[in-house]
Amino acid sequence: MEIQLLKSKSDTEVRKFQALEVTCNSLKQENERLTKLYTESLNNLANELEYRSSCKSLKEELKRMSDEYFSKKDEHGKAMESLKQEYSTKIRDLEAQIRGLLIEKATSEATINHLRLDLAAHKSHIQDLATRLDQVHMNMESKYNLEIQDLKDCLTIEQEEKNDLNKKLRDLEKELLISRSKLGEKQPDSTSDWHVETIKIEIIKLRRENEILKQKLLHSKAG
Repeated sequence: MEIQLLKSKSDTEVRKFQALEVTCNSLKQENERLTKLYTESLNNLANELEYRSSCKSLKEELKRMSDEYFSKKDEHGKAMESLKQEYSTKIRDLEAQIRGLLIEKATSEATINHLRLDLAAHKSHIQDLATRLDQVHMNMESKYNLEIQDLKDCLTIEQEEKNDLNKKLRDLEKELLISRSKLGEKQPDSTSDWHVETIKIEIIKLRRENEILKQKLLHSKAG
């Protein structure tokens, strides 16, 4: 009975031991689970702290960029306002120039129309003058043709007169030579001297008339 009792106690202890092993294993598993959870919590906390730090940096960067954006926006607004004022002034100046050019254009068009009317009047006057000039030209040409024919007739007559005078001059020169030869053979007397002098005067006169006719002939040819 003692052995049976001890055996029973031993079995009981074995069962307790087994139960304790099961409990210990369970506790180990729980401990591992808790350790894993704690580690994950620590990692999450570390990540959260890092995230918060990053967020803070990002917030600071965002604030800096926001301040920079508003600063640039303000500068841009001021620049745009300045450009608006500048372009408004330029637009007013251009509008004034356009109004001036329109007035100048209207004045120019009026002047052009007036000049066109004057040009038409001048063309009509020029055509009238051209017609009259053609008539005058025809009249003058007819008159000049008649005068040229008269001059040609006069020239022919003067040429004939010149030929006659040249013939007379040659005859007188021959007569003078004959008279000189006779004077050389005979003694000179007053009658012969007078005759020679008369012939000389006649020759000089004929030469002068010949020169006058030459001049007239030249002027007639030049005309």
